[in-house]
Amino acid sequence: MVEPSITDLTKGEFDRYTLAIATAKCARMITDEYVRQREIAEHRIANKETDKSIASMINREYRDEKAVKVAVNKLYKKDFVIVGYTDKDLEEESAEEAAEDTAE
Repeated sequence: MVEPSITDLTKGEFDRYTLAIATAKCARMITDEYVRQREIAEHRIANKETDKSIASMINREYRDEKAVKVAVNKLYKKDFVIVGYTDKDLEEESAEEAAEDTAE
């Protein structure tokens, strides 16, 4: 199981669906960055620009950990931020709509 927990990640602001979508998008960005760094490393080795190994030229966090785990940790540390409606915003919007309906 991935730590931190869902409760720690959402802090009552987002539902699980929003968290899952945000985590998937972050994991995709991390995977894309890993691929970019690997391509640069392979290019440098092919052109004999360096004598380092591919692994030493790729960010350790992206190289050694699963993308989803890195994404969850980045969301928890607020390196990535979920932007959009929170559950609180939706509740306030529903309350405003209900008040408008009763006023009419």
